[in-house]
Amino acid sequence: MIVQMGCLNSAISSAVTHQSELQSQRMQERLQKIMAKAGLGSRRQCEKIIEKGRVTVNDQVAKLGDQADAQKDKIAVDGAILPKPEKLTYVMVNKPRNVISDEDDRGRKTVREMIDEIPGHLYPVGRLDAPSVGLVLMTNDGDMAHHLTHPRFQHEKTYRVKVDGSMSNETIDKWKKGVYLDDGRTKPAKVKAIDRGTGFTWLEVILREGRKRQIRRVAAKLGHAVLHLERVKIGPLKLGNLGLGKWRHLTDREVDQLKKYVAGGEKNFQANQKRRKGIQGGKKGGGKKPAAKSSGSSRDSNPKSSRKIR
Repeated sequence: MIVQMGCLNSAISSAVTHQSELQSQRMQERLQKIMAKAGLGSRRQCEKIIEKGRVTVNDQVAKLGDQADAQKDKIAVDGAILPKPEKLTYVMVNKPRNVISDEDDRGRKTVREMIDEIPGHLYPVGRLDAPSVGLVLMTNDGDMAHHLTHPRFQHEKTYRVKVDGSMSNETIDKWKKGVYLDDGRTKPAKVKAIDRGTGFTWLEVILREGRKRQIRRVAAKLGHAVLHLERVKIGPLKLGNLGLGKWRHLTDREVDQLKKYVAGGEKNFQANQKRRKGIQGGKKGGGKKPAAKSSGSSRDSNPKSSRKIR
């Protein structure tokens, strides 16, 4: 019995150690990324600093490709220790009407004020205009905020939209293909009717771009006013049953899902960039060179071919 308990305790200890090691690995990042976040330059500039042997991790000279945990490891550049980064915070807010997503100079209530008990500077990811409601992500993770909001990464945001009148399937098809607005044609969108009633239509709209008041402007262009607009999803992050005007911290699982989603968007962007460069290079080169015209038969073009093989 004592032997069995000893084996059990040993197994539990090993499992805890393994879990701790996995957690530590998840917290590690490439040195140049940590340095860039600390404001020491672009990642490429930070790579050059590492290559020159000016960076140490726990008093050991670092090399390009090394990783570290910015919270636990002692990272120094030219002997100066980098300050520990601010703990990353991720908060989901269900924004109510007449609350502003960003800072406001007219005294209107902001999303930030709804969570003023949380210290530090938090960025809104996915702004919503005052009449709209729904999911807003607040975070101090600058990289994530940049990737989720920059149009080049084409991350999806999902909305439930109620418009007046009965929107026909033909009109929905127009929306899907793109609509010309005063700032150009919108990108193709995913749009479907989820309910139709007397004098209204409920839609699900999924966008990969975020122009100012885009859904309201497109609907108006197609002859329908927006009666209700609610964002319910940003990438894999779902609003769920969070009450209007309420907020909560994201779970570890939700943060991991968002990070994987952002990493996938970065890979897709890099792949598309390489594809475009390849196409442009082909156009500049004029494509394949035309085959040289022969002045005669193959025997005439090669004097040796007329010799007999003995």
